[in-house]
Amino acid sequence: MRKRHIYSLGLVLVLLTLFTACKNEESFDNKVFISTGKLERIINKPSVGQAQFDIKVGMANLESTAVRVDLAVDPPKLDAYTKIYNEKAEILPANFYRLSSNNVEISQGAVESSPVTIAFDKINTLDRDKVYVLPVSIIPGNVAVLESQKTVYYVIKGGALIDVVADIENNNLHIDQWKTPAAVNNLSKFTLEALVRVRNYDRMISTVMGIEGRFLIRLGDANFPPNQIQVATSAGNIPGADAATKGLPTNQWVHIAVTFNGVDRKIRVYVDGKLQSEANTNLSTVNFGVNGQDGFYIGRSYADDRFLAGDISECRIWNIERTMDEIASTPYEVDPAAQGLVAYWKCNEGSGSVIKDHTVNGNDLTAKTALKWTAVSLPAK
Repeated sequence: MRKRHIYSLGLVLVLLTLFTACKNEESFDNKVFISTGKLERIINKPSVGQAQFDIKVGMANLESTAVRVDLAVDPPKLDAYTKIYNEKAEILPANFYRLSSNNVEISQGAVESSPVTIAFDKINTLDRDKVYVLPVSIIPGNVAVLESQKTVYYVIKGGALIDVVADIENNNLHIDQWKTPAAVNNLSKFTLEALVRVRNYDRMISTVMGIEGRFLIRLGDANFPPNQIQVATSAGNIPGADAATKGLPTNQWVHIAVTFNGVDRKIRVYVDGKLQSEANTNLSTVNFGVNGQDGFYIGRSYADDRFLAGDISECRIWNIERTMDEIASTPYEVDPAAQGLVAYWKCNEGSGSVIKDHTVNGNDLTAKTALKWTAVSLPAK
């Protein structure tokens, strides 16, 4: 029995010795590592031309002197990325990024460096069908490096331009008091746009956007196909009924655009970037910045039961007549600062009942009741 106690005591002493040795070795081997993350993703989409990130280097324990650490772009690490993430990729060309410095310093008494900045430019000119990777690594020097955290990967790839939309069935969006009505009033030329997915047309009229009795985009009317676009104005409605060739599908995304030119007295309807209908009009100007109950709505006209049974996104008002090519090229996103864009409701908040106007005019929409939100991925791959 006594021998067993001696053997047990001896084993404990050995283990304690080994544990202490390991701790001393860990303290002695004070490795540096990138402390700001291992992977940073950048979505390549038309509205994002630039991005910027900080890179910091850390270490586990304090050192008695300052520690300088060198950084560099590390193209050979591309192979490691493709194996880890099982994704075909290529190195980002040098003219798309700039590293503010090639080294950082961890000051005496600190465990993390001040940051260096890596800035990306002209991202939206890259091919959205390709994946671009920029590995940046710590370069071995006078201090040991933690291999598992020596590299940060910046990944640029095309992704969903729209990932959530508003479901406005039995609901509507309205501006009771316009913040800047002048931006949408006295328009002699304009373009209205909306991206919609309608699940049914089981009512006589489904409203897209506009003002009843002035200028309104809707689907259906009395003696008119419930799935055909009609532009209802104070000077008459266009086009004529044509269910055979102009009806919209159910449960499919459709981009609707209507242009107005009060000089040429023309109204044109575009569906998915193609001219569908055009007609003459006696109107010369239109005002959308009308306050109160009889003003501008998305998903309502005359009465609440004229809602749009489905999802909506990318609603816009321009004070210019956009061309067919311009309309066709931007169904999913535009630059909020684009020339002529005077109201831009993306309908992508994902929560709440207020829809932000992304232009400088700040004319936000408010839903009548709590909105339902639908997760999507557009454009579909």
